[in-house]
Amino acid sequence: MSATPPTAAPPPASGRLLSLDVFRGVTVAGMLLVNDPGSWSAIYPPLRHAAWHGWTPTDLIFPWFLFIVGITTHLSLSARRKRGDDERALARQVLRRGAVIVLLGLLLSAFPFVPLERIAQLRIPGVLQRIGVVYLCTGLFVLRAPPRAQWIATTVVLAGYWLLLALVPVPGVGAPALAPPDATLAAWLDRKLLGAHLWRETQTWDPEGPLSTLPAIATALLGVAVGRTLTRAEPLPGRLNRLVGWAALGILLGLAWDRMFPINKNLWTSSYVVFTAGTACAGLAACIWLVDERRITWWTGPFVAFGVNPIVAFVGSEMVARLIYSVIEVPYAGDTVALQTAVYRAGFASWLPPRAASLAFAIAFTAVWYVPLAALYRRRIILKI
Repeated sequence: MSATPPTAAPPPASGRLLSLDVFRGVTVAGMLLVNDPGSWSAIYPPLRHAAWHGWTPTDLIFPWFLFIVGITTHLSLSARRKRGDDERALARQVLRRGAVIVLLGLLLSAFPFVPLERIAQLRIPGVLQRIGVVYLCTGLFVLRAPPRAQWIATTVVLAGYWLLLALVPVPGVGAPALAPPDATLAAWLDRKLLGAHLWRETQTWDPEGPLSTLPAIATALLGVAVGRTLTRAEPLPGRLNRLVGWAALGILLGLAWDRMFPINKNLWTSSYVVFTAGTACAGLAACIWLVDERRITWWTGPFVAFGVNPIVAFVGSEMVARLIYSVIEVPYAGDTVALQTAVYRAGFASWLPPRAASLAFAIAFTAVWYVPLAALYRRRIILKI
C-alpha cells in the first residue's frame, strides 16, 4: 500500500468543504504530533503545553478542534433541515452522536485493560468526553436558539465564568484563586464531583473538568457563528474578509483580556476562548484563501486524509500509542523495554540529538498513521458516528 499522496487532493466527498477538511486535518495531525514524542523529557518548547498561564502553539490544537466541531454542527444540522428532517430527528442525531463520543472516550480510558480494583479510579473526564459533551450541548442549544440568543449565551458564559473564578472564594483557600492548579474553584469542584476519577497525573484537579467545560461550549458556539458565515449567500472574498476581521478582533480581545483573566488552557479561561477562536479564524481564513480563492491545492492531500476521519485518527492513534508505550515489551540491549522505547532508541536516539530524535519519532508516528487514513480516503470511506 503506497502512502504517496496525489499531487493535489481529489475532489472532496459530496457536501464537504475542502478547506475545512484541510484545516481540520492540520489540527488532527498536530494533535498526533504533540501527543506522541519519542521522549517526554526531550521536547522543543513550542511542542509543550504551557505550564499554567500563557500559551504555546500546542495549546491551540484542542480549542481549534472544538471550534471546528461548532462549524460542522451548523453545517450538518442545516443540511439535514434542507433535506426535510424534523427537529426531533435532529435532536436524536445530536444525542446519539454525543453519547457515542463520550462512550468512546470512556472505553479509551479503560484501554487496553483496567484491573477490577482500578475500576473505581477510572478517569471520567477526557478529551473525547469533553468533545462529546460540548457537541451534545451545542447541538441541542442551536436547534432551538436563534443566532441572537446564541451570541447572548456565549457572552453570558464567558463573562460569568470570569466573574466566578475571579470573585468567588474557594472553600479551603479562603479567597478567589487562579493558581496554583489545585487551589482554583474549578479544581475544588473537580474534587467534589469526581473524587478518585480525576486525571491520574495530579489527582487534585482535571484539565477536562466539569466547570471548565462550560467555556469550552462557548468555543464551539463561536464555531457555529463562523459556520453561519461560511454558508452566507455572499461572494467568497466577502466571507473571507469577515473571517479575517473576526480573527483580528478575537486575538486582540483575548490578549487584552489576558491582563485581567490570564490565558490558560487547563482552566479554559474566557480570554483563552476568545484568543484561540481568533487564531482559529486566522487559520481557517488562510486555508480558504489558499484552497478556495487561489486554488493552490497540491499540498492538501495528506491533511484531507487526516481531516475526513478525525475520530479514526485520534482513537486509533491513542490505542496504538498505549500499546507500544506501555504494554508491548521487547528485548533491547540486554533489557526488556516497551516497543516504543526500543524503536526510539534504535531508530532515532542513536544518531540524533535528544530533542531532534524525539520530534523525528513523533513525525514518523504521524506519517505512519497517514497510510491507513489515505487508504480510507482514496476509497471514499468516511467513518461517521
